[in-house]
Amino acid sequence: MKKPKIVVIGGGTGTFTVLMGLKKYPVDLSVIVSMMDSGGSNRVIRDEFGLLPTSDIRQCITALAGKKSNDIIRNLFTYRYSQGTGISGMTFGNLFMAALTDIYGSQEKAIEKTSELLRVEGKVLPVTFDNVHLIARYENGTQVLGEHAIDEPNEQNGTSIIVELSIIPEARVNVKALQSIKEADLIVLGPGDLYTSIICNLIIDDVSGAIARSRAKKLYVVNLMTKFGQTNGFGAREHIDALEKYLGKGVVDIALVNKIIKLPTSIKRRYVEEHAEIVKNNIENSKGLKVVEGDFASNIEYHKSKSDKLVRSLVRHDSDKLAKAIMKEV
Repeated sequence: MKKPKIVVIGGGTGTFTVLMGLKKYPVDLSVIVSMMDSGGSNRVIRDEFGLLPTSDIRQCITALAGKKSNDIIRNLFTYRYSQGTGISGMTFGNLFMAALTDIYGSQEKAIEKTSELLRVEGKVLPVTFDNVHLIARYENGTQVLGEHAIDEPNEQNGTSIIVELSIIPEARVNVKALQSIKEADLIVLGPGDLYTSIICNLIIDDVSGAIARSRAKKLYVVNLMTKFGQTNGFGAREHIDALEKYLGKGVVDIALVNKIIKLPTSIKRRYVEEHAEIVKNNIENSKGLKVVEGDFASNIEYHKSKSDKLVRSLVRHDSDKLAKAIMKEV
């Protein structure tokens, strides 16, 4: 029996969760990964090495690492340095891929070789190999350059709304990414930061057009929590409306929306400090959109490494619950 082809589009953490669940099923998996990250160790990779960001790629490769891959190698790829001038906060995997790029003279080749080393079961495809940066224009009239500035905005932009996301300079799409979209049976968008992990892929060349033209079902995993500076006050409906501003009205066929989430007091306090709140299902008239409500949240509280300097989600989706729901739509 032919395996269904599933394409997942996103960034790092949320996409990692989806891949970890789907890899347990008999499917042909491809992941299209954003290449605009400019914070944390990616800033060093871009500024010091002159390379494209690798963190999201590394996470996806690690997620799809085969059962026969060496545990030591997988642990190395997620190891984050906690000390050392210039490398504190960086991961071994990012440095390894930077070294391979230098050896082979190609970041595309470095990704292929890393995938071979970890015996990746699926395809990890950067959305572009061009060096681009994000530009966000806000309702308050301001404009900022760079993924990190959008991801962790100042108070002025954090309380405003993004009205347009674009890139500089124009970028060519990875043709292998386009081909995977064309051949897909199901396209999964999210979860992940709406603008800096998902929509950023859609504004590359013909990606949004290819998704809209594809015969595949398009499924969106709605985030559990809002994101300060990106989705302030958003419910599930506003997330989908923002997506379809770039994809086209009615392109999303299925939305997975979490129904129940119980936050411990300590986490509630942290999210209040970050101006984040639970995303509610406010989709009243679906008009052809299939809404699947369920318990998709993980019961495990996430604790980041002390050497990780970036803001991270504390509450995350459960990979097995998500995969089970997604597979019902294939």
